[in-house]
Amino acid sequence: MMKKFLRKHFSNILFFGFIIFLFTPYGLPVRSTLIKGVSFITTRVFSLEIDEERQVNLNNYNWVLRSSLGKDLNLESLKGKVILINYWATWCPPCIAEMPSFQKLYSDYRDQVIFLFVANDEPEKVEYFMNDKGFDFPVYFQVSPPPKELRSKSLPTTYVIDSEGKIVVKKIGAADWNSEKVRDLLSGMAQ
Repeated sequence: MMKKFLRKHFSNILFFGFIIFLFTPYGLPVRSTLIKGVSFITTRVFSLEIDEERQVNLNNYNWVLRSSLGKDLNLESLKGKVILINYWATWCPPCIAEMPSFQKLYSDYRDQVIFLFVANDEPEKVEYFMNDKGFDFPVYFQVSPPPKELRSKSLPTTYVIDSEGKIVVKKIGAADWNSEKVRDLLSGMAQ
């Protein structure tokens, strides 16, 4: 009886399982792991840097962010420093996939590079996520709109700005931020 039921409704059960995987939190860890594998392979193959002739300067640094501790920060105060900006959210599988590599990079480069992890989420959810995962990188929330050169409608999006104000990396989607390529880039800029 059960075999007959399963045979008759197998495609419906499979479809229902696929929907759960795609559109509910139950599938989030699996989606994140799959995305992590694919994005880390592409990061090792393709360059994250923007070709020099296509790099743009950040002309307007006026952007106010609020830290998870409630302190305001204006990007203007960071002019002349190497800055890594990452837009992310706790509900975004590609964002979750790249967070462990960001944590490792932050742990090693926090004294040489300014890291701004800009969350597009509710502060309570972000705090829970950070504590649950054991991440300690700095999280910010937007108080004012970013400069036009730093606007993105996609998550995750990551920018690296050199000390002269050039945007040298604009990466939409997940990547392995703890890769040798990224470390070499940041080490070269932070000197």
